[in-house]
Amino acid sequence: MSGNHKQAPFDRQVENGMKKEYFQCEVCCALFSNNDDFKCHLRRTHCTQKRLKCAVIVPKSTHSSLMTTYGRDSHKPYTCCVCDAVFAQKTYLSRHLRTHMGEKPFCCDVCEATFAQKSYLISHLRTHSAKKPFNCNMCEATFVHRGSLTGHLRTHTGEKPYHCNLCEATFADKGILNAHLRTHTGEKPFHCNMCEAAFAHKVNLTVHLRTHTGEKPFHCYLCEATFTRKDNLTRHLRTHTGEKPFHCNMCGTAFALKCNLTRHLRTHTGEKPFHCNICGTAFALKLSLTRHL
Repeated sequence: MSGNHKQAPFDRQVENGMKKEYFQCEVCCALFSNNDDFKCHLRRTHCTQKRLKCAVIVPKSTHSSLMTTYGRDSHKPYTCCVCDAVFAQKTYLSRHLRTHMGEKPFCCDVCEATFAQKSYLISHLRTHSAKKPFNCNMCEATFVHRGSLTGHLRTHTGEKPYHCNLCEATFADKGILNAHLRTHTGEKPFHCNMCEAAFAHKVNLTVHLRTHTGEKPFHCYLCEATFTRKDNLTRHLRTHTGEKPFHCNMCGTAFALKCNLTRHLRTHTGEKPFHCNICGTAFALKLSLTRHL
């Protein structure tokens, strides 16, 4: 919190003919004679340290009087003393403060997930009901969340408003940009709690966890085969349908799998990327190198 912010007193008493200010915590009713001690108490006693990004969190019941006094905009008189965000209504400030306090009063009665805002809970509940109220007006796609629809519409318009500041790559979705940035930084923030594996993308962690649990959530509707990954199911389905979407642009041969097309192209190019580290012999196929060894 910036140094020029002031903390309004919660209680005043007269001592030796002069008013003395006291700062009272409305969470536990503790009294403090100075503002710094009060802030320290809030930080150490009532704040969720994991979420705290500033020096102090003020109990939500005190915010209205404090923020009205120190609001910076007459149209948005309620100011968050943690991050300086301003709001037009007290209720908006109250909702915002939960992001600092870690408070999540809205609970899903299906899976027990908790949320800071009721709107987040409503959005989450659609994942259980399969309700998809947001419709694309350019195709038949439907979405659970408005943000997902916004991102999808860019597949029609070609818009890519998110730019990487380390290379020239552009993206339609901010989440994809954040994931891309990890290719530059090497960051792997998603850790397996069952082994030491770490991943740059959450989806890769999700797939990895299935190697521990044995879960195979993707089912073939034409046979009883199950798969840990959706793309594996997609490839499998081609064994039923006979679909071969990957075509050689040199001879027209078609393949069900992209990897088979890649191998086939080497018969045209003569490429032999697999080398024996003993004698130097090169092979077009990894299997051929394995047999050679």
